[in-house]
Amino acid sequence: MVKAVAVLGSSDGVKGTIFFTQEGDGPTAVTGSVSGLKPGLHGFHVHALGDTTNGCMSTGPHYNPASKEHGAPEDENRHAGDLGNVTAGADGVANINVTDSQIPLTGPNSIIGRAVVVHADPDDLGKGPIQSRSSKWSISDINSCWFSVCTFRWARAQQEHWKRRWPCCLWDHWTPGLKTIAGLGGA
Repeated sequence: MVKAVAVLGSSDGVKGTIFFTQEGDGPTAVTGSVSGLKPGLHGFHVHALGDTTNGCMSTGPHYNPASKEHGAPEDENRHAGDLGNVTAGADGVANINVTDSQIPLTGPNSIIGRAVVVHADPDDLGKGPIQSRSSKWSISDINSCWFSVCTFRWARAQQEHWKRRWPCCLWDHWTPGLKTIAGLGGA
């Protein structure tokens, strides 16, 4: 089993933790929560780059190793990083529970070291104007990224006891206990 974690944060008070778990070559389970969001839908993506030094613009487009079009998570033709929308309730909290086969934690198309982004606005799921379906960027990426988040800070490979630290946001700090959180399920 391979596990990774993304720690989210913004100057607007948006924060959260997203956990990624993959069993063998199976799909990746994505769980966690994000708080401080405005109620409603928010685009949720893995972006190509782990660089968050210039907000959305430095994270690059949605992760898209197969050069497909922007789409919904259930679409066959979609960016690997297109995880759809998350819904924040009236309390500003979005609980995330997604299973996806296009975001592996190992191998040549691994998402380790890339950025996870939650947007201020909903994702159009590739159903908007024709230019947003074929573009590397969705409209919400360019105009209204609420915040971009840290890349995966620690990963644990199957039956290996190594940990690898990934670069993080401008507010590069270490969250106490993150190693323990990332290592749930075994030492």
